[in-house]
Amino acid sequence: MFKPVPSQVKFPDLEQEVLEFWKRRRIYEQSLERRAGAPKFVFYEGPPTANGMPHPGHCLTRAIKDLFPRYRTMRGYLCERKGGWDTHGLPVEVEVCKELGIHAKEEIEAFGVEPFIHKCQESVWRYMKQWERMTERLGFWIHLDEAYVTYHQSYVESVWWSLKNLFDRGLLYQGHKIVWWWAQGGTALSSGEVGQGYREVADPSVYVRFPLAARTSLKGFEQRNVSFLVWTTTPWTLPANQFLAVNGEVEYALAEDAQTGRCLLMASSLVKEISIKAAKSLRVLQTYSGKELEKLEYFPPFEYYFRQNPLPGRLSDGTDLKTAWRVVEASFVTTDAGTGIVHVAPAFGEEDFNVLLRERDQFVGGAVPILLCPVAPDGRFTTEAPPQLQGRWVKDCDRDIVRDLRQREL
Repeated sequence: MFKPVPSQVKFPDLEQEVLEFWKRRRIYEQSLERRAGAPKFVFYEGPPTANGMPHPGHCLTRAIKDLFPRYRTMRGYLCERKGGWDTHGLPVEVEVCKELGIHAKEEIEAFGVEPFIHKCQESVWRYMKQWERMTERLGFWIHLDEAYVTYHQSYVESVWWSLKNLFDRGLLYQGHKIVWWWAQGGTALSSGEVGQGYREVADPSVYVRFPLAARTSLKGFEQRNVSFLVWTTTPWTLPANQFLAVNGEVEYALAEDAQTGRCLLMASSLVKEISIKAAKSLRVLQTYSGKELEKLEYFPPFEYYFRQNPLPGRLSDGTDLKTAWRVVEASFVTTDAGTGIVHVAPAFGEEDFNVLLRERDQFVGGAVPILLCPVAPDGRFTTEAPPQLQGRWVKDCDRDIVRDLRQREL
């Protein structure tokens, strides 16, 4: 009367029996047929790329994707599920580049864009059977036989159609944002692509003086040689400096260097630590709140761009303090490391860029703060950078920049 039950359960075998039952009885197809004419729940499958072997992480995402259509179907909706395959993007290109032994955009162009595309199309289907098998074994109910493919002309045209409709409705706008950048390929990277792996490199750290501008007076020390002391691990970004950021809630000290007589501004809580690291004898002369330092003007370590590009409203000493080189207040500034004063290069950091946008919103009249970016898409300095840096890979310039700062005693 009853089917014998084995003493030891083999779960993979049980799963296979269920899958065969679903297939034999057309369970998935019947779930759709029974909802014919019902309100539709549209399911947009975020397609995977089949040029790599599926792993446990893919199993999790596909199981979650299966959950919502099933639930909506149980709730009475017609949920047609069409699979898809992502056949473009850097993961595919990187895989092909490894096969061909090439790395840069110029090498792809030398190989030939069309032959390279064909290689990518071949690569994208490499593990198709494994993906289909994994999808089936999970019990993911989805139509794979009618899957859309992102390199098909019909799909590409549908994307352009969608963009045109958004444009016609006034829903598209042009703007700027800070993104991960692949200099060799000359293209932006998603966080997922960056997460695939990158090489860690050692960045040199350096303390830099940003002298107070001649026209700016610091309460109680108008005639003294005063500079902001800044610590950075990215010397190559210094030619793009536009602001210094302080925390309005932090106390800052004006400390005199016994050896040079120079006065340095830094967070009060870091004076002792900095004096030890820099092997200097520092004596605190005065303290200020971060709010008191806001809007003070200073000279950046590299002024080449503004020297070569005169702008309206420049001061007699050659700086254009309306568009850059002033102290701003920012909540992201901490005293966990450094000096409590942050060098801001809006072209190379999300928080830095937000500072520029905020300053633009607050600026009234005169020259609007510009975005200074002396680096080209290939990661080399442009003609907006000092002559000794122009045309060179930015990371190759770190040591030369540090050496130049030391020679100028900055």
